[in-house]
Amino acid sequence: MRIQNTRVAVQIVAAAVSLACVALASGEPVNKDSETIAAFQKRVADYVKLHNRAQSGLGPQKATDSPEIIATRERELAERIRALRPKARRGAIFSPSARAEFRRLVNISSQGASGSHIRASLARSEPVDVPLRVNGAYPKDKALQSTPSTLLQNLPALPKEVEYRVVGRKLALRDIGANLIVDYADDVVR
Repeated sequence: MRIQNTRVAVQIVAAAVSLACVALASGEPVNKDSETIAAFQKRVADYVKLHNRAQSGLGPQKATDSPEIIATRERELAERIRALRPKARRGAIFSPSARAEFRRLVNISSQGASGSHIRASLARSEPVDVPLRVNGAYPKDKALQSTPSTLLQNLPALPKEVEYRVVGRKLALRDIGANLIVDYADDVVR
């Protein structure tokens, strides 16, 4: 009986390995979710290269406490980025498959004890729901709602130039130095 069970187990493992080899040989992704995240991260990295190219023309930023100098540099950087991506539109970074994956990740985060913490955190902060426009500035007169750390733990890490922001039910990707909406996904946060 033990020998027969071992044979069956070996056959099951062999079949699983065989299916995995067929999937790899056919070019089918083994894990579509990780492929979606990798593609998202590549698009973010491409954006950061563009951001850095725009910033390189401004020269190094000098330390200052002057809000006017900071705002002027922010506007100049945003203008340069807009010039480098004049046809930017929603979905260029949060592709439909990335948007679906982010909904899934946020949904996972929103379950259990973490979910109640996320909802409480979003309710405590100043909830904002402003109209967003890709390549548009985040409104200066509206609060930047923080993204709960328990939610961020489930999302792909971002380079220092960009951040996630919750805006109503949207998840936005914001260029920090330019105060620019890079892209956003609707109905991600519930």
